[in-house]
Amino acid sequence: MTTQQLKPGFSNLQLEILKLYANGISDSQLMEIKWLLGKYFAEKATQGMDQLIHEKGLTENLFENHED
Repeated sequence: MTTQQLKPGFSNLQLEILKLYANGISDSQLMEIKWLLGKYFAEKATQGMDQLIHEKGLTENLFENHED
């Protein structure tokens, strides 16, 4: 039986994190992992936005002159 079968409803990321936590980590290691995950997802979001801006041909001028 695989881990996926034992933990239905968990994503592959959640399963890997559960395996990590099963070994026990310090609070400082936990904070570092949270920071690394935040940085990873922020970079992915930035890359996605950059790609969208490039694909749509958007310019900096468009963003600067936008009024709410």
